Amino acid sequence: MLLRRARALEEEAAGLRARAATTGTGGAPPIPDGAARFAAIALDRDGCITAWNAGAEDILGWTAEAMGGQPFAALFTPEDRAAGHPAAALRRALDEGDVADADWHLRAVGGRRRMSGSVTPLRDKAGAHVGYVAVLQDSLDLDTADRALREAEARLLRAQEAGGIGLFTVGVDDGLLHPTPQFCRLYGLPERSTYPAEIVEALILPEDQTLVSTAASRRRGDAPRDVTYRIRRPDTGEIRWIARQGEIERDVHGRPVRFSGVARDITEQRQARDALRAGEERYRTLFDAIDDGFCIIEFFDGPHGPLSDYVHIEANPGYERHTGIPNIVGRTLRGLVAAEDADAWLDLYGGVLRTGRPIRFERFFAQADRFIDVSAARVEPPGRRQVSVLFRDVTARRQAEDALRASEALARTNIQRVQLALAAGAIIGTWFWDLPSDRFTVDEAFARSFGLDPALGREGLSLAQVVETVHPDDRDGLAEAITAAIARGGAYAHQYRVRRADGNYYWLEANGRVDHAPDGTPLSFPGVLIDVDERKAVEAERDRVTAALRSLNETLEQRVAARSAELMRAEEALRQSQKMEAVGQLTGGLAHDFNNMLAGIVGSLELMQTRMLQGRVGDLDRYIGAAQGAAKRAAALTHRLLAFSRRQTLDPKPTDVNRLVEGMMDLVRRTVGPAVAIESVGAGGLWPTLVDPSQLENALLNLCINARDAMPEGGRIVIETANRWLDHRAAQERELEPGQYVTLCVSDNGTGMTPDVVAKAFDPFFTTKPIGEGTGLGLSMIYGFAKQSGGQVRIYSEIDQGTMVCLYLPRHLGEAEAEASLPDLAHAPRAEQGETVLVVDDEPTVRMLVTEVLEDLGYAAIEAADGASGLKVLQSDVRIDMLITDVGLPGGMNGRQMADAGRQHRADLKVLFITGYAENAALNHGHLGPGMQVMTKPFALEALATRIRGIIGGEG
Repeated sequence: MLLRRARALEEEAAGLRARAATTGTGGAPPIPDGAARFAAIALDRDGCITAWNAGAEDILGWTAEAMGGQPFAALFTPEDRAAGHPAAALRRALDEGDVADADWHLRAVGGRRRMSGSVTPLRDKAGAHVGYVAVLQDSLDLDTADRALREAEARLLRAQEAGGIGLFTVGVDDGLLHPTPQFCRLYGLPERSTYPAEIVEALILPEDQTLVSTAASRRRGDAPRDVTYRIRRPDTGEIRWIARQGEIERDVHGRPVRFSGVARDITEQRQARDALRAGEERYRTLFDAIDDGFCIIEFFDGPHGPLSDYVHIEANPGYERHTGIPNIVGRTLRGLVAAEDADAWLDLYGGVLRTGRPIRFERFFAQADRFIDVSAARVEPPGRRQVSVLFRDVTARRQAEDALRASEALARTNIQRVQLALAAGAIIGTWFWDLPSDRFTVDEAFARSFGLDPALGREGLSLAQVVETVHPDDRDGLAEAITAAIARGGAYAHQYRVRRADGNYYWLEANGRVDHAPDGTPLSFPGVLIDVDERKAVEAERDRVTAALRSLNETLEQRVAARSAELMRAEEALRQSQKMEAVGQLTGGLAHDFNNMLAGIVGSLELMQTRMLQGRVGDLDRYIGAAQGAAKRAAALTHRLLAFSRRQTLDPKPTDVNRLVEGMMDLVRRTVGPAVAIESVGAGGLWPTLVDPSQLENALLNLCINARDAMPEGGRIVIETANRWLDHRAAQERELEPGQYVTLCVSDNGTGMTPDVVAKAFDPFFTTKPIGEGTGLGLSMIYGFAKQSGGQVRIYSEIDQGTMVCLYLPRHLGEAEAEASLPDLAHAPRAEQGETVLVVDDEPTVRMLVTEVLEDLGYAAIEAADGASGLKVLQSDVRIDMLITDVGLPGGMNGRQMADAGRQHRADLKVLFITGYAENAALNHGHLGPGMQVMTKPFALEALATRIRGIIGGEG
């Protein structure tokens, strides 16, 4: 600011001088009033005042009117006037062209003030002298500016020295470098105002020369601006790092005129940076080389809430070795492990982050098959939300600890053995082996046991002398055991045979301990010998007996397996007999019912015949309907009996239990007899359950039979269904999983059961009935069926009050299988042009009915009475689209055999087997080929028509 102000004053004074120089001889030019900080005074040739600006009025205190015509000397003090300073100033100005001086001058208000001034002569265009211009300024302002400038320069100098900064300029044309003193000190040069730039550039190391500016680059104006290079100081020879920043300065025409800049010594910073880099490299080398695993995790707020996950931001190779997790950096915790495992790790490390307290624990990492010692600490400050984790493999230590515990356990066992041996007198000698000197000393009993000289044993033996008495077959094992004990230290125990003084070999057990020095050097190996010959004899006998028992056990297992198979066959036979027992109980009632049905059928047919002979055919439909109804009831009952008595494995299906119970009611009523009232209570909206329907029917019938037997004088049976939702407690009481169940309960008001009988009711072969009247398998089979179906069965009974048995069956989340509906025969699907069906059955009535139905539906029908006749037709050239045959045929060829033989000539032959009973063996145990189906007699003609069309159409 001071420099700019001084320049402004100089420029204004120069302007005044220029204007004065252009003024004519007619007098002094007017003085401008714009510069109020200095006094401008115009004088004529004689030195009298002709003009006075506002600055003069302000500084000197006189007005222009008052000073007009006054001599220049009037402004000086008496002392200056007496000394001739005013005249001298004008004279020197005229001679030298410009005079600057500082004198004391008067002011109108009184007093004195030191003023600085200059006097310049004024000339006209011809160069003739016409006057003077005097410019005065208060010396106080200049002194203040000079003082401020000097202080600023001093501060700048101190700042340069403190910051190690030197300034410089280089002239483009002359190549001279103008440095500041600090610049010279930075470069180790004597303080000078100028240096040839080449001298300074020569101090730069050769390998850094390409980084600096040159005379050519300065002339081009493309000298590097910011560079870092090294110099060798000429005063000390020391190499220093310099950071230099520079800028090309250009003239008004854009031509480079100088290169100015600053230089700073950054040696300490570079050394610190290099040290830091070296430290980081050492850290990284150590970080990667150490066997311990290390990582840093950083918590962040995730979808599960604040600090609900963390990411691995750094990890060394040891991390993968210890944890078995590769490429961990950048991966989040929840992306690596299951949610419950993630929550456990977040609790551990989150506690470290929140509290700042380090933790340490051990954990087994299955992926790496290692035990890891884990240490975790918070990375400060807490706002970084980071935790450092160190993993150290302690598997070897854990194994060593386990081995030590095992060794200590063995030592305790050996001590116990020694104590027992001492008590029993079984110890036969002791030894002490000094391992560094290899001196092996034994007591007298030891020496005698090995057939050695006792005196020699006290003096010291070699191990080779002892081993000579060991049985040849045991020497290698003894040497290996001794070597292993010396290597690991700790307890030692080994059994082997030695030749004693009588020349015979006896079993001994050596028990001892190897002690090591702190550095691991084996020191001593003391021990005792125990006589185990008798024990080995006992062990040999035990091994012999064990081998014999093992052999016996192997054959026993074979016998047990055979017996188990026999029992399973017997159990299956008993299970079937249980069914047949129920069927047997049905026989009387069924015979009565079938007689009633046959009476209805036969009576209806006889009345139809009579009416037809009489010509009265108007009311035949009534008798036809009666006969058909009786026949359908008989067919339904036959189907139930066949399904009930058939041998089969579980075939679970989605089942509507209400519908199943309703279908069983006629069979149950006929079974229990008229003395027992039957009531069915089906729950509305009953859930389906996945069970085998025929097995559930069997279970229901058996429960009703048991209920009937509990009411010899008659009574009442109630069959109930319900939906049940069992909570944890209720399910636990019934030994079930909590959930939804369908219950089927059969209750009676009979004699009831005692708690002891209820507890045994499900045991196989347990029965309260007299011998010959029950197998004891009914409830056992019901229990097995319920368990196989994923359910349970429970009995609730009180003496003289009755019994209720409930089956709990799991709910099936689906729909039960619906009963298929059949179309009316008049609307049954018709045959296509020319389709022919071969009908083979040994029963003429059946052949006639099937043939009549086929012809009514538009099929051409061919009949055959046995398998041989049917096969001839199949082997002929007659068109056959389908074969309908009974399974059981006379003549040595059943229906399946005929169909298989016919398919050798007609590979695509469609077959429908019809049978009064599904002969499983004849049908290859249910394994039918493509295009084969089975229908069981009796059947509805509508069902037959639908099945025929479906098979021919390719649905079979």
